Amino acid sequence: MKDNFAHKFNALNRSTRQISLSIFIGIVAGLGATLFYGALKLATSLFLNKLAGFYPPNAAGEGGPIGDSVIKNHLLFLFSVTLGALMAGVIVFLLAPEAEGHGTDAAISAVHKNPKGVRLRVVAIKIVASAITIGSGGSGGREGPTAQISAGIGSAVARWLNLDETDAKMVVAVGLGSGIGAIFKAPLGGAILASEILFASDFEIAYLVPSMVASGVAYVIFGSAYGFASVFSVPNAHFVVSLGAFIAIALLGLAAGLTGVAYSKAFYFTVALARRLKKFRYFLVVLGGFLVGLIGFAFPQDVGTGYGYLQQVIDGGGALNKAFIAILIIALLRIVATSLSIGLGGSGGVFGPGVVIGGYLGASIWKLGVGFFPSLAHQEAAFVVIGMTACFGSIARAPLAMIALIAEMTNTVVYVGPTLIAITIALGVVTLFGSTMYESQTVSRDDQRTLFELRSSKRSKALEH
Repeated sequence: MKDNFAHKFNALNRSTRQISLSIFIGIVAGLGATLFYGALKLATSLFLNKLAGFYPPNAAGEGGPIGDSVIKNHLLFLFSVTLGALMAGVIVFLLAPEAEGHGTDAAISAVHKNPKGVRLRVVAIKIVASAITIGSGGSGGREGPTAQISAGIGSAVARWLNLDETDAKMVVAVGLGSGIGAIFKAPLGGAILASEILFASDFEIAYLVPSMVASGVAYVIFGSAYGFASVFSVPNAHFVVSLGAFIAIALLGLAAGLTGVAYSKAFYFTVALARRLKKFRYFLVVLGGFLVGLIGFAFPQDVGTGYGYLQQVIDGGGALNKAFIAILIIALLRIVATSLSIGLGGSGGVFGPGVVIGGYLGASIWKLGVGFFPSLAHQEAAFVVIGMTACFGSIARAPLAMIALIAEMTNTVVYVGPTLIAITIALGVVTLFGSTMYESQTVSRDDQRTLFELRSSKRSKALEH
């Protein structure tokens, strides 16, 4: 019966097949995002709230910024993060090692190399392990798990229907984008992401329409469960054009590119270290959790998702009242915390932390610039939002998708103009260094080599000479 259905389905014209698959994947992505978000809320309640007695603030679209600004019981918090890291590590190491890490890169790799090869077991393990990692206080994003969940089910569908390679790749890519679009309530950004994030310097236009269909469906399902309000609220969004503002925006673009490169290098250095010391992986994952807990003592902005704290900065409060260097330290320590939480064997995304890093970086540049250019006064939200976009959009090699994603996440379009300036400069810096946050990206559709392979080849040739 299955073979008969698969045969009839594959006999349909390609457009009909792809739209039908997109609707189905959109349903799966929406339900997967809803399930994971619920699991994350449960894990946060069990670990941070009940065990550690810590109630971190939420973003405006997720219940408001009300919450604890500091961690009150350091020992219980330290125990929560360390225990969560150990539990997530044990689950991943024993049951599905491919669920380790940030998820999105694994989904990109599946599209390029083996779109039918993702095990369904990974979906279940990714939900549980990522919810525990982030919910216990580890630094991670929820987009990686949702991307791998929906891409994994897309892979299973490709196997079940015996889809050809073109349709199989499309299904996994669409699952990746629509899952992210759903969890961030950003359907357009998710749709563009599925076409852009696969390559370091290219765009797969053929995936755009199917992704728009799937992301729209996923967004409606997730929004029906958790509301349609944008993740962040930006009060009185405006941008005052001035020479000082554009100088500061250019500086932010340069800083965002350099910070993105540092994020990528620090993260993959930690990943390489964990692989080299694989026989000590249980110790490493516990050590990572313990160190993140210590970071949280002084900088609670750097644990969990950090969205509530970022909302406070957008609102003009929170860490924005600190000195320039203190705000910059928060951004840099989020790189460290994410590398320790995810790079040493935990499970979670790197997109979310990248957004937080960029937001605090933007706040620090605003803090520095307002002393020189009075016209920047009361424009802190602009620099936070632009930083959120430019930092990760450049290192993810997905500038268009990030502009759309952050615009939807903040319900603002007024910052798109200055963002284009900042992200172009940041992308130039990242390209100069040959860096990316997703090592499974190929350079282009025609050149199927990854940046990682190109760098390795250059190193080998240099050694030969």
